[in-house]
Amino acid sequence: MFRALRYTAAAIVVLYAGTVFSPGEESTSGGWEKSPASPVLGGDLGVCFDVTMLEEDGLFKMWFSWRTTRSIAYTESADGIHWSQPVIVIRPGSDSPDDWNYNINRPGILKRGGVYHLWYTSQSAERSAICYATSADGIHWEPVREGPVLVSEEEWEKTSSMCPHVLWDEEKQEYKMWYSAGEQLEPNAIGLATSPDGIHWTKDARNPVFRSDPSNAWERHKVTAAQVIKDRGWYYFFYIGFENENLARIGIARSRDGATGWERLECNPIISPTTDAWDGDACYKPFAIYDKEEDLWRLWYNGRKADVEQIGLATHRGEDLGFPQSDE
Repeated sequence: MFRALRYTAAAIVVLYAGTVFSPGEESTSGGWEKSPASPVLGGDLGVCFDVTMLEEDGLFKMWFSWRTTRSIAYTESADGIHWSQPVIVIRPGSDSPDDWNYNINRPGILKRGGVYHLWYTSQSAERSAICYATSADGIHWEPVREGPVLVSEEEWEKTSSMCPHVLWDEEKQEYKMWYSAGEQLEPNAIGLATSPDGIHWTKDARNPVFRSDPSNAWERHKVTAAQVIKDRGWYYFFYIGFENENLARIGIARSRDGATGWERLECNPIISPTTDAWDGDACYKPFAIYDKEEDLWRLWYNGRKADVEQIGLATHRGEDLGFPQSDE
């Protein structure tokens, strides 16, 4: 179904209510398995969450939100489990919670024409917006412009836009950004915007293009933070579904145009909390990469127990994710 793909979070302290699960709920479905090595990033580093990644030069390269430093950090790994000591690559621009760049997090990476492009979330205590920077090496970044390139303006976007994921559309010669918007702690739905230069964005008139499905209990509250993979005429969404503000799981959906006609995977959610484990209260922000040689999907996600978030890994053997084959 998929070809090999070689490409390719806010610091708010809250007290979480106890998570309640259905009796006998499984923590994975659809052939996914959680790695016993998880969590693979966190521990002494503090809160690590919301990753974006590339696979190149024989390495998995990860940019992640490091809440402890209010920054975006970079790390790399040969196996996806053992990671180098992180280095901060984009720091906050202010020590005042009232400023738009007090917290820096929730990045989305794209490499095009030998240049690394990073769209990321900048936050004050009350609002979130999306900024843009470029780099020749993925480590040293320069902002493309002072201030955000995308902000909340529409009613559904409320106070906060965040969690960008950007693809380049070669045919249309434009960037496509899927972003989450709504409330500050957890946004409510996912919108789509396009741009010729990564700076000036036109929001889709159909926004939000991906909403929660009330008929699915696990995602009836909100859907956010999608990683988008385009392959063979489909846009595949790995996304977060919220049953309530504190309980989140991970699912997959697909669409022909990335905006309408969404088909959700029948066995959703694919990743759920494991009771009493490091991800025992919620599973957030997936990022998946398929390895053609190993015929293996690797999916990194952040799990939460109480107010601690760490990064874990799940895998899926085989290319087929479980959608009807007759539609391929």
